[in-house]
Formats: sequence, structure tokens, C-alpha cells
Amino acid sequence: MNKFIVSPSPHTYTGESVPKLMYGVIISLLPALAVSVWFFGIGMIIVTFVSVASSILFEYLIQRYILKVKPTHLDGSALLTGLLLAFCLPAIIPFWMVMIGALAAIGIGKMTFGGLGNNIFNPALVGRVFLFISFPVAMTSWPEPGQWMHYTDAVTGATPLGLMKEGLANRTVGEIMPELPSFLHLLVGRTTGSAGEVSALALLLGMLYMMYRKIISWHIPLTILATVAVFTGILWLANPDRFADPLFHLLTGGLLLGAIYMATDYVTSPMTRKGMIIYGAGIGIVTVLIRVFGAYPEGVQFAILIFNGFTPLINKFVKPLRFGKEVKHG
Repeated sequence: MNKFIVSPSPHTYTGESVPKLMYGVIISLLPALAVSVWFFGIGMIIVTFVSVASSILFEYLIQRYILKVKPTHLDGSALLTGLLLAFCLPAIIPFWMVMIGALAAIGIGKMTFGGLGNNIFNPALVGRVFLFISFPVAMTSWPEPGQWMHYTDAVTGATPLGLMKEGLANRTVGEIMPELPSFLHLLVGRTTGSAGEVSALALLLGMLYMMYRKIISWHIPLTILATVAVFTGILWLANPDRFADPLFHLLTGGLLLGAIYMATDYVTSPMTRKGMIIYGAGIGIVTVLIRVFGAYPEGVQFAILIFNGFTPLINKFVKPLRFGKEVKHG
């Protein structure tokens, strides 16, 4: 008689682990980081180093001395949070503000909920929004690209989204577009903005790498991008003088960074494919609503945080069938 072994789940294993997944995402961010350093020089290096080092240090201190658990600060998650936070910041922001943002990301966004796997909201976005509310001037001072040896003394300018938002008060889209970077510059990265906004091409390369490694699936990022393209396309067709075209919205701001790296966070996104599509469509719609009709030129970070809050609800009502499938007259 065969012997059957009864044991609790999990019953299957893969070669994946938290450090392997985290460092896989970090590798995918290296092209975008290299482009940002090329355009923003020493400022980008300082902001990235301070953000990463502070995130790792704060995670160690909180786990070691406050939560009194074994520190996991070297599993790659704190490094990734610090890197993504740096990608959301101006390359000329003072280093002490970066440290405060890292403390908010790790302390409030991650460790308040119990650490990796328990956080409700994306930690890097929590740090980004915390800094945006606390230091709005510093968080909207974007350096012009090409100032390699300038840090806090760099010349600043408005982002393409900011220029479009301000210009539409008394001009048409056609009158504003000649003042903006070309679509080619938006694609390769020669534009004003944060590290995560400057190179759409580098971010898309990172997305392809993660899909090849099966770190993420297409459902969330492509649903967000498709929703934004369709929504802005409808508005553009209805009134091209009042609304920018879909390609402008896809290539500007933090949409690609958010769709590829923030919204796909395993912990804060739905578990099922159907749930991911609902979640991605919601983020895309709210992003466009904020960009086009809201007070801020960018809205993807708020949209992701809002739908992070909906993730438990989506997981509750959108579930796969546990056994087999339903049939009529079964």
C-alpha cells in the first residue's frame, strides 16, 4: 500500500526567494539609473546613495532596537525602496530631506505594518508623498539635464506635465507643444524631471527584463498604460486644443515608473490576474482624472496609493475557483 504524506502548505517550491526577486528588480533599474546619472551627474549620485544607505540603516535600527527582531536589512527590499524613492525625487533635493523621506518610507510605510509582506501601501510612494506634503517647494524644483557638477545650485525648470498644466490656462495644446521636449527626447531621457521620469526607453527595457525573468506579469503595467492611452485618446479626439494626445501622457511624468515598478509591488497589488486588470484600470483612470482635471500635473503616485487601499477588497471579491470549474446542469 502506498504511503501518503499529509503536510501543511506550501506543497510546491521554486528557486525564487525574496533576495533573488529584489535584486532582480534592482538589476532592471540599472539602465534608468545610468541614464539619470548621465543627465544629472553628481546630484543624482548623492541623492541615490543617501536614499539607499538611509533606508537600509533605518530598517536595521527599527528592527534591531524597536521591534527587537532579527534584522532583514540586507534582503534587498530596503535597498529597492531606497532606490525607488531616489527615482521619485529631484536630483538637487538636500540630503537631509532625502533621509527624512527614507525614514517615512521605512518607518511609516513598511515597519509600522510589521515589515515586508505586511505593508498596505508602497513604502517608496509613502516616502515620496510625505516629502511632497512636507517640502512642496523642494519637491517641485526640477533640475535641467546636463549640469553634471551641480547639486543644490543647479538651474531648475518645469517638467513637461507642469508646462502643459500651466499653459492650458490661456493657450491651446498646439501653442504649448513647440515649447516642450520632442517625443524623441522624452523617450531617451533628455528632459526635466525626477530620475524616474527622464527615460521612458530605459524603464521599458527594465520592464522587458522583469517580464523575461517572470518577476512581474504584463497584467498590471500594460493595463495601466492601455487605460491611460484609451482615456486620454478619447479626450484628445473630443477636443485636441484642450487635451494632450495619448503619447504625451505615456512618455511624461512618473507614469512608466509607477506602472512598472510601484503598482506591481507583490505585497500591495492583487493576487489574481482578473484582480490585477481591475486594479490597473482603476489606477489608469484616476491618474488621468488627476492629471487632466485635478490641481496637480501628476497623479500616478496618488492613484497607486488609493488602489493599494482597494487591494484587500479586490482580493476578497475576485478569487479563482479552488477546484475545477463551474458547468451548467452539472
